[in-house]
Amino acid sequence: MSKQLVKIGTRASKLALWQAYHVADLLQKAGLSTEIVPIDTKGDQVLDVSISKIGSKGVFTQELEDQLLDGRISIAVHSAKDMPSKLGDGLELIAFSAREQAQDVLLSTNKGVSLRDANLVVGTSSTRRIATLKHFFPQVKTVEVRGNLQTRIRKMEEGHCDALLLAYAGVHRMGYESLLVEHLDLNQFIPAVGQGSIALEASTNLDPSLREAIVRACNDRQTENCLLAERAFLRVLEGGCSIPVFALATLVGNQVHLKGGIVSLDGQQRIVIEVSGPMAEGEQLGEALAKQVLEAGGKTILDQIKSSLH
Repeated sequence: MSKQLVKIGTRASKLALWQAYHVADLLQKAGLSTEIVPIDTKGDQVLDVSISKIGSKGVFTQELEDQLLDGRISIAVHSAKDMPSKLGDGLELIAFSAREQAQDVLLSTNKGVSLRDANLVVGTSSTRRIATLKHFFPQVKTVEVRGNLQTRIRKMEEGHCDALLLAYAGVHRMGYESLLVEHLDLNQFIPAVGQGSIALEASTNLDPSLREAIVRACNDRQTENCLLAERAFLRVLEGGCSIPVFALATLVGNQVHLKGGIVSLDGQQRIVIEVSGPMAEGEQLGEALAKQVLEAGGKTILDQIKSSLH
């Protein structure tokens, strides 16, 4: 097995490359040879338009998936939160890395900044974060800030905004914790599905013995159980980058606790429901939660959002 080469496809940003090298390290420790293949995606190339306007499906994944399907790469490494709710034919997620802390954080060069400040300008490109800010902190103004973490920080330093709203995992992995001014409340800023974990995607035609070796080296079972529940929730809601849905699963013993919901784009309506059940039934739990959210008014919110995007 050690003679088999695992070609790891990744976006070319520093954070994505960090993730790829992390996966490569896990594979090498398991005796596998690796090669990292950086690939530009549409989401990396088009930085002057919001994600929701360039299309939420496969913005950060399509080019990598093309190379999976034609065999140029063995696996693709993604931030799990970037993965569409449904994958294309011939593709599957085979492993999830141990999850980093999942919460959102506020970054600023001004240590005194808080979301409670009047006239605060926050940079973010996430519809979930923007809508959540409108719900809990309506006085905060948001501006579109896209690009890799270094680009966003540079824009903040140039005065484009007072602070950035980001996932803790990326901030931690890139070593920018010195700019961290606030860990946001997980009861308010429930994260995007999969936030904090690395997902490995493969073709269903990948050699079964190589697939098994990759899973054994990289997959964290507890994280997998949580993310399967979250992704089942997302799949029923058909959520994408332009839909502000959120979910977070945690394990307590053999039970999975799942909290999820949706918020309207104007922040006026926010539906959050919590459910618990056996870990082995996580996917069914996610589907059931999504149906409860839809019945509680989520379908109306979802229809309004989808009609506004057309």
